[in-house]
Parts: sequence; C-alpha cells; structure tokens
Amino acid sequence: MAEFAGDSRQRHTLDFTTLRVHFEKIFGGKPRVFRAPGRVNLIGEHTDYNEGFVMPAALGFSAYVAITSRPNRKLAIRSQEFPGEYEFDLDNLPAKRTGAWCDYVVGVASVLRLRGYELAGANLLLHGKVPIGAGLSSSAAIEVASALALLSLGKTELSLPEVARLCQQAENNFVGARVGIMDQFVSCMGKTGGALLLDCRSLEFKFAPIPADIQLVICNSMVKHDLATGAYNTRREECEEGVRYFTKWNPGIRALRDVPIELLDQHAKDLPATIWKRCAHVVRENQRTLDAAAALTAGDLVRMGNLMQESHESLRDLYEVSCRELDIMVDSAQDLPGFYGGRMTGGGFGGCTVNLVREKNAEDFAAQIRERYRTATGITPLVYLCSAQDGAGELS
Repeated sequence: MAEFAGDSRQRHTLDFTTLRVHFEKIFGGKPRVFRAPGRVNLIGEHTDYNEGFVMPAALGFSAYVAITSRPNRKLAIRSQEFPGEYEFDLDNLPAKRTGAWCDYVVGVASVLRLRGYELAGANLLLHGKVPIGAGLSSSAAIEVASALALLSLGKTELSLPEVARLCQQAENNFVGARVGIMDQFVSCMGKTGGALLLDCRSLEFKFAPIPADIQLVICNSMVKHDLATGAYNTRREECEEGVRYFTKWNPGIRALRDVPIELLDQHAKDLPATIWKRCAHVVRENQRTLDAAAALTAGDLVRMGNLMQESHESLRDLYEVSCRELDIMVDSAQDLPGFYGGRMTGGGFGGCTVNLVREKNAEDFAAQIRERYRTATGITPLVYLCSAQDGAGELS
C-alpha cells in the first residue's frame, strides 16, 4: 500500500495534538507549534546554486517545532524521533556543526544571532514527518519551522523569502552543505495545487498549475550512496570552474545561468570534457525548466513528461549524479498506465524519483512499480502518493 501525503489537514491536526501532549510532558506549558513542508522538485536539478531556474512543489510531509519561552538564555532542544537532550547558551553558540541532529536548529539560531537579531531562551520539541535521506528536503523543513518558532518569541518580523535566505545561510555556513535556495524557499512559499517556477537569482516566482487529476507519485529507492555529500560539493566546484572559462569569452557571465546554449556549443571542445558535461547539463536544464512551466500552464502533460525524461538522462549522462537504483526506478515506470513522465529528484546517488501519474491509475502504478523495482534490485521501495501543498506557517 502506498503512503498518502496529499491533502494533509487531518495529518497536521493529529501531529499538532500529539506534539503538544509530548511537549507538555517534557517541558510543561502549552507551546506554539510551527510547521514547514518538505518538497519535491519536478524539474530543474542542480540549477539552483548556478542562479538558474527550478520548479519544486511543497508536499504534505512536514517538520513541526513546538516552542515556549524560558526565563534564562538557554536553548533546550529535544526530538520525538531522535535521542539526546541538548542545551546551548544563546550567548555562546557553536560556530559550526556538532554532528548531531540538533545542528539544523542551532545553525538557524546562530545565523539569527550573527545578524544581530535578539533571541529569547526557549524550549523546543521537534517532530519530523519528512522521510529522511530520500531527497525530499527534511533538513530545510526543520530549518524553516525552527526559524519561525525562534522568531515568534522575539520582536523581529521577517518575510518568508527572508526566512528562506536565512535558513539557506545556516545550512551553507553552519552545517556545511553548499545548497542553493530552492529547498528553503518552496518550504516557505509553496502553494496548494501547483509547483513554483523559481528564479534562484531574483527569487521571483510564478505558479505552475498541476491538473487536479494528476498525482505526484514519489518512489523512494531506499538507497543513499556515501559519496553523495562530497560529490555534491565537487559538482559545485566544477560548475564554478566552468564559469571561469566562459567569463574569458564573455565578461558579463557571472553564473552558468548566463551562458547561452549557442556559446556552450561554440566552446564544446575548449573546455575539459568533464567541465563541459557539467555545464551542458545546467545550461540545457535551465531551458527545460522554463519549457516545463509553459507545458504545465498549457496543460500539455505529454510535453512535460518528455522534458522530465530528458532531465533524467542529462543527470545520468552529463551531470553523473544518478545511480543504478534510480535508473531502474525510472525505467520501471515507462509503460505503466496513467504515467506521463518521471525522473530522479534531489541531489542524486540515491533517494527518490518523481512521477506524474493520473490519479485514477496512481494506486496501481504504485503497486506495479514497487514490484518491478523489488524484482530488479531485491529492495522493497516506499511509494508516496502526493499533491502540492501550502508552505510554512503556525498551526493553531
């Protein structure tokens, strides 16, 4: 049976009630509760840190943070899922990650303090429902919910886009993952019924509607290869090297988002082979993302599906961040009823695929792809039936 993560109002109510009960047992008092969703990226992979275009949707899976103030300058942090009781002095926070699950909360607090925002001592209890290690951005969900919770006790008011930038900075500088802005932004700004076409340079965005009879079927390969984090940072460095080459030919270029396809093709033999492949993926993926938004707006799901397939092939062959299990999952979907298109989603080397499937076929699709993948790999995947949901906020 696939797990359903569609309209999540009942899920939020249950999680809110459960979290408050646990909080009162641990800390006493009635907390405020903040929620932030995970996300899936329909197309536009590894373009965000190249100042390009992405098209993510917020999901029903969320992270929750309950909070009350305390009379001293301490942050007391607990989790319903993970062991450990952590306490930090707000005036002497760590400068970098500790290696514990609390880093995402402490990192946000540290960035707020570095920016000069006054924070109050607080008790926090986390509850995470975003699948971990699946490429659905559980870390960004925790960061955003934590930021909203911490800000709620002070006098500082930040817009949701500002919260997204702050959380990205926490993950870049404190946790040490050089992620782009996409995950935190859609966790803040997601909308029910569609994806966001986001310009990662300007943070301007447009709504890209997903038809009501289409479900996002997310298939978790259940693998995450160890090279993922190091390879992610290596890809960023390779893109930056590519920019240095193109700047010599056009001084106006400051990111791969600025490279025209014609200039890319003109200098195909002037770049090291690996650098050219990385650049070729990013430059063409940006155009695919713009084309995909136009396809969704026009209701052309066949075109959208073809673009998703092209994206996966590029991630596999040019950016080289796919893996055997993801390729098997993508191949297993190809001829199933109601299927329009699918691809790997997230940083790569494991995690999930995302598929556009007719709602009436979604349950059967989930059952068949699960069996095909299990037969080919010996691994039983998790399959989630999802729809696009609203972004972060306070629950009451």
